[in-house]
Amino acid sequence: MLSKTYTKYIQSLHHKKFRDAEDVFIAEGSKVVMELLQSLVFSCEQIVGLDNWLGQNEAIIRKYYAGPLQVVEEFELEKVSTLSTPNQVLAIFKKLPKATIAAKGKVSLALDTIQDPGNLGTIIRIADWFGIQSIICSEHCADMYNAKVVQSTMGSLGRVRIEYTNLLKWLKRNDTIKIYAAALNGKTVSDLKGLTEGIIVIGNESKGISEEIMELCTERITIPKTGAAESLNAAVATGIILSHI
Repeated sequence: MLSKTYTKYIQSLHHKKFRDAEDVFIAEGSKVVMELLQSLVFSCEQIVGLDNWLGQNEAIIRKYYAGPLQVVEEFELEKVSTLSTPNQVLAIFKKLPKATIAAKGKVSLALDTIQDPGNLGTIIRIADWFGIQSIICSEHCADMYNAKVVQSTMGSLGRVRIEYTNLLKWLKRNDTIKIYAAALNGKTVSDLKGLTEGIIVIGNESKGISEEIMELCTERITIPKTGAAESLNAAVATGIILSHI
């Protein structure tokens, strides 16, 4: 049984200020938890799961984690889960030290105020799929350790480095590298095929890229359309752009 104190502790980690204070985050679901364990990037502090799941997976878990395994009932997992339908396991991992990313010699993503956690998580997963190893987030992007972000990455959080910083200042420091702005008009994205160095800026879901950031961009790129839709979802646009590169 989970104690009331520990139950409240896990519940507090649903909120950013407590994740920041404790320097940890929650991951849920068999795939996400196992991927993060096997990545060896994050240090695991606790695993809480249903008896059957822990029994089936303990041998694999013990290759990467020597700490406690807490058996809980479904109703207990439901109390601490961030999901509408709780999965079979929840784990608490230590956050990584703040990253400092250099953009030279590779393609990086820069996110200007992506606020939807699902979008951010999906962008991280898409970046991982296409081999993009670095994402620079503005300070007003969703928290990478938000439970919905972690869930949406499906384990890619352990393979993509993410830095939160003042994006305007970061781009100015990297102004020797070509900066591409994803926009509604500009050079067709297919012209980027084979790009080996550059920064691709993806803007806010509703407002796009801010004027200050846009002024720093070397070139606008766009995904040609044939239909009548006004715009594309930020994560979908990211996937299409990276597929052309």
